Amino acid sequence: MKTSNPVFSRWGAARDAGPNDAHARRPVGAALGGAPTDDHATNPYAPGPDIAPRAAGSAVTMDDVIVRTATTLGTVVLTAVLSWLLLPVDEANLGRPYGIAVGAALVAFVLSLVQSFKRTPSPALILGYAALEGVFLGVLSSTISTYIAAGVVVQAVLGTFAVAAGVLLAYRMRWIRVTRRFTGFVAAAATGFLLLLVADLLFSAFGAGSGLGFHSGGLGLLFGVVGILLGAAFLAMDFKQVEDAVAYGAPREEAWLAAFGLTLTLVWIYLEVLRVLTIFNSDN
Repeated sequence: MKTSNPVFSRWGAARDAGPNDAHARRPVGAALGGAPTDDHATNPYAPGPDIAPRAAGSAVTMDDVIVRTATTLGTVVLTAVLSWLLLPVDEANLGRPYGIAVGAALVAFVLSLVQSFKRTPSPALILGYAALEGVFLGVLSSTISTYIAAGVVVQAVLGTFAVAAGVLLAYRMRWIRVTRRFTGFVAAAATGFLLLLVADLLFSAFGAGSGLGFHSGGLGLLFGVVGILLGAAFLAMDFKQVEDAVAYGAPREEAWLAAFGLTLTLVWIYLEVLRVLTIFNSDN
């Protein structure tokens, strides 16, 4: 099953899944000791007829995913803390950290696009994205904490962990089932959300003040909550993709793609939680 996450949609893209390959009939979930979680019989990671089978022990494991994800998220947190400490957002020196943060965000976006369309993961690109994204998040969080609410960043971090833990529990208990219908609905909702976000930015850029009103009040809170729910849905899809990759025996290096995709989703959730808390604090 493909996910709407642009990173995970690349998993298995360069592989030929032979429907007659014996390995292609391995049920998803077998590697985790659980019941099959997908109705697809074809293994997207099975080597094609002209490709030599992978060596034993070269398949991705859940430990690989956990280690790479911890490394990537740790890089985000480290650079966020460093940028918070080394790029103060005091009124006398506000332009410099803002400029660095915007530049870091733009370069991080470019790196994420490059990695998303590569056939193979590049740890250097992924960690580079994580480091630059951390710089942006550090300056943004410091600004909001300094000028809006001192405790809002801690609340946003805790909120992000709470959403992630809740989605993981719901997924493990099979309260959330990632099916084709679920994936299609999330993809449609995310498309509409992003189109509204672009329209809001355009209205703001061309003199419409607060744009479409997504930056304050009840409409802003609603927009932020929808963003959090979409992030939670993406996270469930990411968990599904990781589980299937482990069960199907994807190459070990693709654990970096898992780490990249999970980091993208968690950053999304953090920003949306931060948006909701910022609006709530500013309105009060």
